[in-house]
Amino acid sequence: MQAVILAAGLGTRMRPLTNATAKPLLKIGERPLLEYTFDALPEIIDEVVVVIGYLGEQIRTYLGEEFRGRKIKYIVQEKLEGTAKALWEAKSLLHGRFLVLMADDIYAKADIEQCLTHERAILVMRSKSTGFGGKVLLDDRTQLLGVNEGKSHPVDSLISTNVFVLTPEIFDFEPVKLTDREGEWGLPQTVVEMSKNYPVAVVEAASWIKITTPEDLVFAEKLLVQSRFRSQLRF
Repeated sequence: MQAVILAAGLGTRMRPLTNATAKPLLKIGERPLLEYTFDALPEIIDEVVVVIGYLGEQIRTYLGEEFRGRKIKYIVQEKLEGTAKALWEAKSLLHGRFLVLMADDIYAKADIEQCLTHERAILVMRSKSTGFGGKVLLDDRTQLLGVNEGKSHPVDSLISTNVFVLTPEIFDFEPVKLTDREGEWGLPQTVVEMSKNYPVAVVEAASWIKITTPEDLVFAEKLLVQSRFRSQLRF
């Protein structure tokens, strides 16, 4: 099975750390974020397509053509236009059902394995504090209704982690243009459109560390020294 890792972003909110280093190669402790992404991949994943852009050659050099026994392919997103357009860049390399995840967040393998028990799925996390992200809206039957991007979602909101299990039918739908971000097309919003024709399971994550700012790197390192949290991530 293939996985697509989205790794093309500028890492603007990580500056100045990303002035000379691709965000997925920033380190927590002695290990780059990208290694934590590979830690979360289930064994069924035997090939990874990495969508690169800003400072992408650094990522290509780090991973090479094979990493941890998995074949690596690359596609370059020349124009950064959001997560949906990033996935569409990889369309020609994909066959069958596939996994999508980000290169710079920390996920638990068990959560992704739970997603893979469904034909199609979106992984969400229930927020414990007010914050930003893509708030996932459901009806009373857990059917996807929408994903609202925002900066101040209330506590207990379901936030998209940008992990998806998808089938090739996703490419039958037009990427959804975000109304609050000029020149960007959102993958979560496009998956909502797909869900109107194909069932998409909503899986709630036990663990997820969103890495956006330099402070998040410090916070993540503190969390990862806790044995309980590390066991959830299965390091």
